[in-house]
Amino acid sequence: MIVIDAINDMLGVVKSGSRAYYMWMGLLALLAVIGVLFYFRQIDQGLIATNMRDQVSWGWYIANFTFLVGVAAAAVVLVIPYYIYDYKPIGNMVLIGEVMAISAVSMCLMFILLDMGSPERFWHLIPGLGIFNFPESILTWDVVVLNGYLALNLFIVIYALSKIYMGKSYKTGLIWPFILLSVPAAISIHTVTAFLYLGLPARPFWNAAVLAPRFIASAFCSGPAFMLIIFQILRKRTNIVISDKAIHKVAELITWAMAFNLFFLITEIFKERYSATAHIAPMNYLFYGLQGHDHLVPWIWSAIIFNSIAFLILLMPALRKNFLTMNIACVLIFIGVYIEKGIGLVFPGFTPDTLGEIYDYMPNAMELWISLAVWAIGLMIFTIGAKIAIAIQTGEIGHANPADH
Repeated sequence: MIVIDAINDMLGVVKSGSRAYYMWMGLLALLAVIGVLFYFRQIDQGLIATNMRDQVSWGWYIANFTFLVGVAAAAVVLVIPYYIYDYKPIGNMVLIGEVMAISAVSMCLMFILLDMGSPERFWHLIPGLGIFNFPESILTWDVVVLNGYLALNLFIVIYALSKIYMGKSYKTGLIWPFILLSVPAAISIHTVTAFLYLGLPARPFWNAAVLAPRFIASAFCSGPAFMLIIFQILRKRTNIVISDKAIHKVAELITWAMAFNLFFLITEIFKERYSATAHIAPMNYLFYGLQGHDHLVPWIWSAIIFNSIAFLILLMPALRKNFLTMNIACVLIFIGVYIEKGIGLVFPGFTPDTLGEIYDYMPNAMELWISLAVWAIGLMIFTIGAKIAIAIQTGEIGHANPADH
């Protein structure tokens, strides 16, 4: 049977590889095991074992969740040019980008589970089973759009790879509506995430209408920047063909996304600094320090410097098309947006708290190890998915290949 042949072929691809591949997967597995052991300790002791407290009830887990939603949404940067505008050079990148979206959404769901503190309550987030509070709760909307986006990408990737595996074209009328639906779905997952913050009136730092478009703009920077690094590694280590033209086009899209991201940030800072609203105390805490509490200041300024330098590099065509400087810009963008949407967004939003108290939150070793485990699991999902996708796309495995069948 074709299905059995496909499963055996994919298992063969996953089990085979170079020494570097085994070392990479072994490292990820080790990190995952260490993190799981720490997670058992968190389950036993509760969230009090973390550095989160009543004053700062969202911490490192939600910071990573917020960032990864953007990474997941960034797949649309490849979907729109290829499927909508028929830009052929990025054809070999699209399915791998959607595999990355699958792994990123998987990590998002894991971080939500970690932040719940009581994993046995997760079933309440499943429609029809638990107390879902839909449509009143914005969190349930987030669960719907995340799982919907995950299902869309899984369907598209599985369908496309199955067609390619059998030597057929996958761009058919059946899949086209789902491809079109994935575009607003990608926008919606980060928009609803922004609404989670906007819907908390007691936290003025997040009450800015520009937050949602700022989320989208930053997502179209960090996700594609990470993808460009991955694509360069893949084309050197595998048989997948990815042209320089395709990489440069994505880099150009990142440039304009970063321009919007910086513009939205400047707009928000100006509005609050000039009008001096209630938002000003958390913003001062983040950018300048408040009442001697300034441990976030070097982080946010580093993020702004990183993003600005990266934008200037990508803005100049000569530097954008030079792989060394382009890769430096991509690394700076990934780090800068990670800080900006994590440390620079979540932590100051709770500071000072509603009673005026300042609690300087930073994650402890347990939170860092558990988060590292989630990243390791997500990268394992991506590595396996990308390895299978590349093997099918390059014809290494396939039911239409007479040498194998």
